[in-house]
Amino acid sequence: MHIKEYSIKNLRNVGLIGHSGTGKTTLAEALLYYTKSIDRLGKVEDGTTTTDFDPEEKKRQISLQASVAPFAYQETKVNLVDIPGYFDFMGEGIQGMRAVDIATIVISAASGIEVGTDKSWAYVNKIKLPRAFYINKLDRENTDFDKVFDSLKEKYGMSVVPIQYPIGTAESFSGVINVISNRARIHDPITFEMKEQPVPEEYEDKVAELKEMIVESVAQTDEVLLDKFIGGEELTKEEIYNALIKGCVSGDIAPVMCGSATKVIGMTTLLEDILECFPTPEYAIPQKAVDLSSNEEVFIGLTEEKPFSALVFKTIADPFVGKISLFRVITGNVKPDQIVVNTNSDKQEKLSNLFFLRGKQQFQTTKVIAGDIGAVSKLQYTKTGDSLCDPKFRVVYDKFNFPEPVMTMSVIPKAKGDEEKISSGLSRLLDEDPTFTVKRDTENAETLISGLGETHIEILASKLKNKFGADVRLELPKVAYRETIKKTSDVQGKHKKQSGGHGQYGDVVIKFEPRTDGEDELQFVDAVVGGVVPRNFIPAVEKGLKDSIKEGVLAGYPVIKLKATLHDGSFHPVDSSEMAFKVAANLAFKKGMEMASPILLEPVMRVEVSVPDEYMGDVIGDINKKRGKILGMEPVDGLQKVMAEVPQGEMFRYSTDLRSMTQARGDFRMEFARYEEVPAGEVAKIVEKAKAYREAKE
Repeated sequence: MHIKEYSIKNLRNVGLIGHSGTGKTTLAEALLYYTKSIDRLGKVEDGTTTTDFDPEEKKRQISLQASVAPFAYQETKVNLVDIPGYFDFMGEGIQGMRAVDIATIVISAASGIEVGTDKSWAYVNKIKLPRAFYINKLDRENTDFDKVFDSLKEKYGMSVVPIQYPIGTAESFSGVINVISNRARIHDPITFEMKEQPVPEEYEDKVAELKEMIVESVAQTDEVLLDKFIGGEELTKEEIYNALIKGCVSGDIAPVMCGSATKVIGMTTLLEDILECFPTPEYAIPQKAVDLSSNEEVFIGLTEEKPFSALVFKTIADPFVGKISLFRVITGNVKPDQIVVNTNSDKQEKLSNLFFLRGKQQFQTTKVIAGDIGAVSKLQYTKTGDSLCDPKFRVVYDKFNFPEPVMTMSVIPKAKGDEEKISSGLSRLLDEDPTFTVKRDTENAETLISGLGETHIEILASKLKNKFGADVRLELPKVAYRETIKKTSDVQGKHKKQSGGHGQYGDVVIKFEPRTDGEDELQFVDAVVGGVVPRNFIPAVEKGLKDSIKEGVLAGYPVIKLKATLHDGSFHPVDSSEMAFKVAANLAFKKGMEMASPILLEPVMRVEVSVPDEYMGDVIGDINKKRGKILGMEPVDGLQKVMAEVPQGEMFRYSTDLRSMTQARGDFRMEFARYEEVPAGEVAKIVEKAKAYREAKE
């Protein structure tokens, strides 16, 4: 991967994004093979590609993480970042996109625009990243470049510009025409090279029409060209190319290229356009940062001139190799054994072992320069999103905005005593994947993991098993029910034991009623007069009640919103003790609860669902089915936002339900709102379940 002049001008960083299954990993493989960076063409279905190297990726035949594949072509180093299309791994896309200067949205000619295409387009617009399209799989039956191109233009507007056009379709797809230079290239199936030929006659009109389209689009981006264009003057090839590059850099123009990754057709034309039209890192969006010397927000362009600084955009936690940190150099350069500062944790790190990664293969290097992507192993204090800097140049780059987890599962060890393995495995996986969270539910003694969807959590569970030897079962979490009372009761609790030796005597009269000031904790009121319960025993009564409310009388769930007023009782000068009054309080609690209409409460969540109009009916119908209440709707950014309140017990699989209801176009957020009474029809089922669970534990 040696290039003569290793400088920022000779670098291109290209992210491959788009819907799942459009051929991004295969395209990366084809480019590596075509540039002789690898000597055999791997296949996703055989698990032999460079960028899908994780055992889970091989098993499922989908990419699960962003991986880097550098290669050299004509004295330029290209870093491809292959990004998963599957929505559960959006976090990987967010990380990968911070390391590239342009996104190439890969589309399958057979499927056309899909949800993942829309999501990719929306995301690159949001982060203002230049973009291009690559229409893949043109060797497939019933594929039609024009149809896909027209739909892109219709959906994403004027800025989508065809700089390539295919020769032949399906079986006969054999080459690519470069529209601007009017050159045709025919694919040689033996060498995979593209041989230049005149544009076939039957394509001349089409190419002229497309070129007109390009000229019209680029003219819109430049006053001088627009005047020429309106005045009917020809634009030169140079003018078109320069305007195209500028338009691509500014994100005003999205060039469209095409080919077939599995047949390795069109790689020459794609590579030429990557070199000619795609921005070098010098043109990359300046990175937002805080300069620690002044504490001010600054924007730092990619340059070799300043001292070293870099952003760690991804971490790989390998049980054998240890931790690998992938970083993108923003300024300056870095050499092995350099001492740098992690400005997020204010700790020094020594970058002893610097290398480039291609898939999982490491290539040692003596230098990584601004704009390039490097890797280093065994850093002590550094995690994804941290900045590494020369001690003279302390900046902290902007953090990643990861999506909130939307689904939670409980992780049950299959083997007794695996808890330690599970918790250390999960903390290692957290290094690698910042989009999931781990929480201990002490009430039910469960470990809960929350992620971006069912597949995300299943894969975390398989990684626990394969990487860290901890076999787990995933279950829906237990609902944290609560109990309370609806009425008032006034009861006596008397504990009396007087046979032989020291007796025990405690006697209390307590009034129980619902607590009405909005607080959940136990409200204990001491209304004792005339010392019927001595001062020194009153804390014992309160303690007895606090212990008692941990288990209610209906199903053994904690009791909330309870007010208890101690107003009478009696004592024995010798036999009374703190212990006896605690027991008396507990007796009063049980009796008092039962007499005051105990009820079961369930957590209710506030849910906001954003969906395109056409799915509104289904979404609302589904919320009603889940015992939810619709609170309102409003249009936001071309979508409908539905606000509702739904019992938590109905929402554990909602991310999966919503995805299938809306073809993955819907999103939602949810937070705890309050506790509400469980409808009578549901109570018996819950009590039954709780009883069975307790018996199983005993």
